[in-house]
This record gives sequence, C-alpha cells and structure tokens, in this order.
Amino acid sequence: MDDNKQQIVHYFIEEAQEHLETVEQGLLDLAEVISDAERVNEMFRAAHSIKGGAAMLGFSGIQATAHKLEDCFKILRDHPVPIDRRLESLFLQGYDALKALVEELANSPTLSLRPEVVDSILSGSAANFVELQEYLEEMLNIHTQDNTKEAPAVAAPKEMAVGNTAVMAPPVNVVATVTTTLQQMLALFKQGDNPANRQQLVSVAQSLSAIQPNAANWQALVQTTTQAIANPHNTYNAVAPLVIREIKQAGDLLAAGRDSEITASAQLQQSVATVAPVAPTPVVAPTAAAQITIPVDVRGAAQGILQNFSRQQVTELVVLLHRVISNSKQN
Repeated sequence: MDDNKQQIVHYFIEEAQEHLETVEQGLLDLAEVISDAERVNEMFRAAHSIKGGAAMLGFSGIQATAHKLEDCFKILRDHPVPIDRRLESLFLQGYDALKALVEELANSPTLSLRPEVVDSILSGSAANFVELQEYLEEMLNIHTQDNTKEAPAVAAPKEMAVGNTAVMAPPVNVVATVTTTLQQMLALFKQGDNPANRQQLVSVAQSLSAIQPNAANWQALVQTTTQAIANPHNTYNAVAPLVIREIKQAGDLLAAGRDSEITASAQLQQSVATVAPVAPTPVVAPTAAAQITIPVDVRGAAQGILQNFSRQQVTELVVLLHRVISNSKQN
C-alpha cells in the first residue's frame, strides 16, 4: 500500500471511530433518543459516513455492515417506532459487529482486513440484522396500524433557515456522489504526477461544485481544493490525503444540510498559496587581477614593489625570481 493510501486509511479509521462513538451513545439511550429527531439523524449520518468511506477504500465488509445499520436507522428516522429491550439489544449487536470490523482494520499492521475474520463477523451478524430488520417492520406496522411500509430510496429534502432565507437541505445521497468522485480522484493520484494527470484531477474536483450550486461554503471549499491540486508546488504525497479528507468532511456536512459549517482548514488554504520560485544565484564574474606600473630603473622598480606588495608577497616574489634565474642558467 502506497503512502497516500496509508494516510487516507488512517484518516478513515479515525473518523470511523468517532462515528462509532456517536452510534454507541445513541443506542445506549435509545428510548430517550428516539424522541429527538436530530440525534436519530446523527446516528443515521454516522453509519452512512462509515459506509461511504469504506466503499471508497474498498473495505466491502465494513461497507456492507454499516449499510445494514444505516437502513435500520433510516426506519427510526423516518417513522417513530416504539423502543423495547429486544430492539435495543438487536441494534447493539449490529453495532458490535461494525465496531469489531473497524477495530480489526485499526489493529492491522498492514491496514487491511483478514478475510477469515471478516467472514466470521459477517456470518455471525447476518441473522441478527435479518431479525432486526423484521422486528423493526413489525413494530412499525403495529404502531401505524396498517401494512403500509414507507421506505423511500432517498430522504426528501428538508427545509431549513439560513439567515432570513429558507433553503432546501440537500438529499442524503450527496455523500454517495462525493464518495464516487473521491474514488476517481484517488485512482488518479495513484497514477503519478504529470501535467495531464494533474489537469484531469482538477476537472474531477471541479465537478463536485455541481452537487449543490447554491451552497456558498461548499462552492468555496471545492474551489480551494481545486486550486490546491492545481498548484504544481504541491506534491501528490502531500496534497492527496489533505484534499480527500477535506472534501469527505465537507460532503458529510453538506449532506446534513450544514453548509454554513463548511470551511477550508488552514493547512488547505496554505497549500493554495503560490510558492515563489527561488531566484537563481547570480554568477559573479571573476575580478580582473590588479595591475601596477613598475619603473624601468631597478631602484624605482624596487620601491614600486614595496609600496604595492606586503612583506610576505615580496618574499615569495624573491623566491620565484630566484627560481626563474636558476632555471635560465641551467638552460
């Protein structure tokens, strides 16, 4: 695994562990949490984010388990369901399976999942998730007094206020779209740095702006990440983990209708700044040797030499003249 992907996997593990804490806190107090729509939605988004990150990195076991939890949280979010101990226990067992997979990855020296461990966890949790899904539907039917099951593929946008203007929060599938784009970017980063590849990365990053054209903070974040990628002074090893992390976090906020909280980190903003080229060291032409005029008469020549040369230089000159005279006599 190259350095870029290792850093991205580390970021994924850190975020997944934070999301697991959100899920655990909600499940331990599920009877109270069910009456708080925002907290239920937080658990849904936590599972959704783990699923998206795992899908981007190819951890299919984590993706599948998070997806099952996400589907169950979706029912809680969209329909008030009576909570009892059986339901709490089934949810906690599903959470334990997801946590075990993330811990397996976090404890792996190679940042990979052992197939035999994944298969064991998935097979052990399969029956639990089937029972959880069926029990949720049963409780839903009892509560609604009919057999209508409403499970839309995409949650309807919710109206929210931003300042004095009412806007529509983006649909939940924003995260899926962002994840697909990040997968494309990660593949391009692996191909190595060259002008054509960097330009293609810029184009893919720019396509993210189409997800929510009216979300100002999201648009600013996309522009900043695009500029960071386009800056030729940023190596792929440095910029790849940075922009993928920033886009992933911003995508999660956008999916939650929290565009106002999106902001570029100081590190990302710094990577956009153009690095001034180093000025070449000026080549200094050699200084011409100083010259003196020596009179023709011997006494005048001696005085001129003494005036322009140090005692050491005069001594060296005498030795040199002696050698020249000796050589001329031999010849």
